[in-house]
Amino acid sequence: MNDVLIIGSGLGGLACGTLLAGRGLKVLVLESSNQPGGCMQSFRRGGLHYDTGLHYVGGLAPGQTMHKAFSQLGLMDLPWQRMDEQFDRVIIGGRHFAFSQGYDAFAEGLAKDFPHQREALFGFVHRLQHITAADMEVSAYDYLRQTFSDELLLNVVSAAAMKTELRRESLPLFNFAHTCSSFIESSWRLKGDGNLLVNKLIGSIQQAGGKVLTGSKVVRLTEKDGRIVSAVCADGQTYEAEYFISDIHPATLCRMLEDCPSVRKAFRRRMAAAENTCGMFTAQLSIKPDALPYFAHNVFVYDKPNVWTMTEENEPVKGVMISARMPENDSDSLRQIDLLTPMPWHECEAWADTKVGHRGDDYQSFCRNKAQQCIALAEQYIPQLGELIEQCYTSSPLTYRDYLGSPEGSAFGMRKDCRVPMLSFHSVSTPLPNLLLTGQSIILPGIEGVTMTAFETCSKIA
Repeated sequence: MNDVLIIGSGLGGLACGTLLAGRGLKVLVLESSNQPGGCMQSFRRGGLHYDTGLHYVGGLAPGQTMHKAFSQLGLMDLPWQRMDEQFDRVIIGGRHFAFSQGYDAFAEGLAKDFPHQREALFGFVHRLQHITAADMEVSAYDYLRQTFSDELLLNVVSAAAMKTELRRESLPLFNFAHTCSSFIESSWRLKGDGNLLVNKLIGSIQQAGGKVLTGSKVVRLTEKDGRIVSAVCADGQTYEAEYFISDIHPATLCRMLEDCPSVRKAFRRRMAAAENTCGMFTAQLSIKPDALPYFAHNVFVYDKPNVWTMTEENEPVKGVMISARMPENDSDSLRQIDLLTPMPWHECEAWADTKVGHRGDDYQSFCRNKAQQCIALAEQYIPQLGELIEQCYTSSPLTYRDYLGSPEGSAFGMRKDCRVPMLSFHSVSTPLPNLLLTGQSIILPGIEGVTMTAFETCSKIA
């Protein structure tokens, strides 16, 4: 009998496990795949480790947004390295701009390019520091249009928010602000791969007497007297607990609740019908030795001076995020670069019914062409990048779906919509008093959003 059973070992699940095990509760984490960590995990190709979703973290300096949370999770002991003062660079229509760390420095830096918008920039960073739940109902795009009279500046300050879904008609200011804010406070990279973070959390759970079991796919939850009493796995194993936490997509969870009479069909329909955010295409590059100096900043390159998706029907704007992996041997030269670009599900849906490793030449050709488009954009910042590449590994929303269990390969979980906040933002509680939710689909995506949601989830357990 466990005190808490957690389904899924992404950052949300492992953070909950660490917090609750640290309170003396007996914790069991069940992970369906053979590798824990979800989007935080890394994989090895050609002697190098590549990260899935960990590129940088904001607000880790003392007194800032994430420092206290990461300290409580034991993650501040990891080898975090502060990024350049100009931590994000933006190229739009061939023009270069820079984001500086610190709210005042951020505003002053952009005011040099947009002196007529200086007052608006300081108003913008002030608003970022005073976001409330009421901003779930405010359109991020409408707010920016009201704040900045310069259309180019509107797009510049939005450019690095590629880390969420920049959908003009629906993105809440609440999400946009949290996506930007902590990185402006301060920005950090991990010297090492994402498994350092994953293994640190797992180690904390195990040291407190808990367990993390991989290859344990939960297929059904069993209810008795209005409470979940057990989780049944595909291999037939059954595990009991007092509390259950789901760190998987809520629509996937609902399929496990079909035999639970206390969960009304309306709840399941709501979760199943919720729209998902777009996915991401990633080209992960190994670079020839000593061919390119390391740079401790990210670059966002757009082919046109508009970074927002205009309507629900239109394609995402063509843009790419360039993120350099920090060398682990103290070399001045980098060996790895990730190129990321938003990608809707329909672009790869033609291969949705095929299995991993059996998608054929058409899919491989599709990925190569997509990678070349990303490389061409990246060459606006790194000339002749294509000539410096040793290997290129690609992933699409299909990869996210197949390896991380993300419906439609969604990169940011369920879509939040400022027009219907009551339907798109979710409570960590469910109709069952001992079944709780966590993860990026609930309140906020990203490392900050998932971490803070985990604290909220754990607060519901006495």
